[in-house]
Amino acid sequence: MNDQAADRRATLALVSPRDRNATAAQNKYTTAALARHKREGMALAMRARLVAMPLIGLLLLVIDPHLEVLFYLAILGILMLNGWLMYQFGKVGKSRIELSLIFADLAIMTLGVVMPNPLSNDQMPLAMQYWYDSFIYFFGILAVGTLTFSWRTVIAMGIWTSVIWAIALAISWAVATPHPDLTAAVQAAFGAGSELAARLDPNAFHFRLRLQEIAIFLITAVALGLSSRRFDRLLHDNAGLERERANLSRYFSPNVVEALSQNDDPLQQVHRREIAVLFIDIVNFTGFSADRDPYEVIKVLRQFHSRMEREVFRHGGTLDKYLGDGLMATFGTPVTSGRDAANALDCARGMIAVIDRWNLDRRRLHEPEIRAGIGLHYGTAVLGDIGNDRLEFAVIGTAVNVASRLEALTRPLAARLAISDRLRARVLEETDGSAAAPGGTLDGLVRLEDQTVRGIEDKMTLWALY
Repeated sequence: MNDQAADRRATLALVSPRDRNATAAQNKYTTAALARHKREGMALAMRARLVAMPLIGLLLLVIDPHLEVLFYLAILGILMLNGWLMYQFGKVGKSRIELSLIFADLAIMTLGVVMPNPLSNDQMPLAMQYWYDSFIYFFGILAVGTLTFSWRTVIAMGIWTSVIWAIALAISWAVATPHPDLTAAVQAAFGAGSELAARLDPNAFHFRLRLQEIAIFLITAVALGLSSRRFDRLLHDNAGLERERANLSRYFSPNVVEALSQNDDPLQQVHRREIAVLFIDIVNFTGFSADRDPYEVIKVLRQFHSRMEREVFRHGGTLDKYLGDGLMATFGTPVTSGRDAANALDCARGMIAVIDRWNLDRRRLHEPEIRAGIGLHYGTAVLGDIGNDRLEFAVIGTAVNVASRLEALTRPLAARLAISDRLRARVLEETDGSAAAPGGTLDGLVRLEDQTVRGIEDKMTLWALY
């Protein structure tokens, strides 16, 4: 139980970013994704304008086929041009040109809504321009802004719109020419002091309603801006977490990744544990690659690594590192399974089977076969983080050295697999002896006594598969 608790305490050392450089790298890729999505959003908004504005213009011509419609067609044309300019200059981050174009967009909208049509001969009071409730269209612009602009820009759009609308209201009130006869007619019809007469007064700007519009718009802008900010933070956090899980999946099997990603306790100290260690290496790879194109050599290495890595993960192992034309894997790190030695042996035999199938394909393509040697040992290793600012989870100790030596010993033994007697005994213990039965994972292994292993003082009993 203490070992399992120590296993779980190792998680944060593997899951969390180790330094600011890692975080900055994550943010860089996330920002690039945001920039790409913003460009896509702005392209969509521009295309929407290019379609919507001509349709609106055509509709205006059908509804009111008079000269005065040219004023609104001109406004629509300016909005189309401004949308294209925003697409050209839009980017993630601060852009004065883009902000200026957004401000101009809001100003043009306000002008088109509030300003009387200069081509019209109507003598309608200026205050009645506000009767059409055209301010609601700004909510649509604000909502679309959340798809393409930053949260700060969304809030700025709310403030700018409110200020422009208030200024336009003040100017309209100051330059408006009253029509007292219309006011008198309404008062005569509904009573001079009635609420209905006040609401229907053609000269009334209804400042309370205008202030209400501004207040609600500001609240909406702030809410949408904060929502966009929260979304950006969630996006960055989620991108970081997904990247961490992806990094973990490069080294650990999916079930171990799931266990690690749900644990928040950091590794407090280095600890010892009995684990299984596997080394695999391509035999005579130097001779194989001597006269071949470097790209072909790299291609073969990638194919070999991907196949062997898949077997490691399939059997619950941890990919410790690539070693040129080989790799090292451990079983029982960072979490023990109760059958680490058996999983390691199953993985080794799985690797042999995969290589045999691969060689069938290579023979059909008239390519040379790939031969590999595998060494396995079960023993005590030291587990923990090494490094200072940038940490790495490491497995070191005698067990690692012995497994490496056994892999090298497959050459003089002309064997495909060499395992220590210690690992065999552990496999029997974990499987209650069933592994030694015919067809079991220990079946076919040949006992080799009194073998000299480089770097090991005492001679060892080994088991080899030819």
